[in-house]
Amino acid sequence: MNNQTGFDPNGTLQIENEQSVIPLPPPEPQYIPQPSYQPAPTAKKKSGKGKSFFKTVCLSLVLIILCSAASAAASYAVVDYRLSKESGSPSTGATVHHYTPSVSVTGDPLNASEIYDLACAQVVGISIDVTSTNIFGQTATRPVSGSGFVLTPDGYIVTNYHVIEYSVIKGYDISVMFYDGTTYIAEIIGYDTENDIAVIKVDAKDLCEVAIGRSSDMVVGEAVYAVGNPLGELAYTMTSGMVSALDRRISTDENTSINMFQFDAAVNAGNSGGPVYNSKGEVIGVVTAKYSSTGVEGLSFAIPIDDVVAITDQLIEHGYVTGRAFLGVVVQNLSPSAMTVHKYPEGVYVKSVNKGSCADKGGIEAGDIITAIGGHKTANIDELTIVLRTYFSAGDDTVVTVYRDGKTLDLDITFDEYTPE
Repeated sequence: MNNQTGFDPNGTLQIENEQSVIPLPPPEPQYIPQPSYQPAPTAKKKSGKGKSFFKTVCLSLVLIILCSAASAAASYAVVDYRLSKESGSPSTGATVHHYTPSVSVTGDPLNASEIYDLACAQVVGISIDVTSTNIFGQTATRPVSGSGFVLTPDGYIVTNYHVIEYSVIKGYDISVMFYDGTTYIAEIIGYDTENDIAVIKVDAKDLCEVAIGRSSDMVVGEAVYAVGNPLGELAYTMTSGMVSALDRRISTDENTSINMFQFDAAVNAGNSGGPVYNSKGEVIGVVTAKYSSTGVEGLSFAIPIDDVVAITDQLIEHGYVTGRAFLGVVVQNLSPSAMTVHKYPEGVYVKSVNKGSCADKGGIEAGDIITAIGGHKTANIDELTIVLRTYFSAGDDTVVTVYRDGKTLDLDITFDEYTPE
């Protein structure tokens, strides 16, 4: 695998039948231009009597405004004191008491209302204010919105990488909002672009963390519930459905595919990174993508929680997934027509080789077709990904079989370790 660039928020995913699946891009609010400045009308000259009357009215208005402001300030002080005393307002520096669910996860089935009650304490909204210059040369800010969920009581939160990608690339602040409206600025702990998972952290304690289920126990037909912030505006929306299929390999770009399960609960832009609950109130997946095509509904995808937990443990400890084999090439699938016309064998076409990588040192060249690694067939990128992740780790020695200029070559390589750019 080559450089991991993550999701383009406006990009497209490809699945086996070449139909479009989107990674739930953040909503794109339209720019609303500010009204143009209008000069005030020229005042007509008034008599001295009129001026005296005008001064009296102005003085009266000033007194009214001052009295109103004093009254408002006093009212605010009383309200702020009561809120601080009753709920621990952040302005006092006291501990914030977030929403507490009335139910808990015991392993027994819960009804939909109880699961929603849990989600209100565990799901968060994530937004990043992206600043850009509009067509008028003015600075405009638009929010990038997504969802996430509380992994630990001390503030570790799971979401999709593509939800926070602008923050990773541009350094924008990440705002995390809870059900009660409390907002924190989060720090990035780590991310895995290959599996579209990220961990961020807020400075909070005693949060209500999710109960982790076992996605390996899922069965097709099982009821599931998705909770998130569709369109970045409809916060804490719950939709329900069932597991439609397991183990879907979704190609997220030319070099990456992710194992996901399919479900039919409605999700939209803004749901990315939110949890999928089972009927026990346990999280069994992370909402990541949906099918996008006219007339097609109910095809949504989530990353299984078993895979997510293995990744988040590494991200919290190291900031990235350690020990992962890295080949150092940019590749693409061969089209059937190219294989027929040029009589190419089944394999993955090498577009370029990273300078200094193990592929470069081992003699792999742009234009080669990788047909096998360590004797394992690599007919396409999905197979290449599975072979690398299943059979090899960083530092392993193996043989890469390539087709070049009508000949088959076996090249010895020692895998590099993948690290974030």
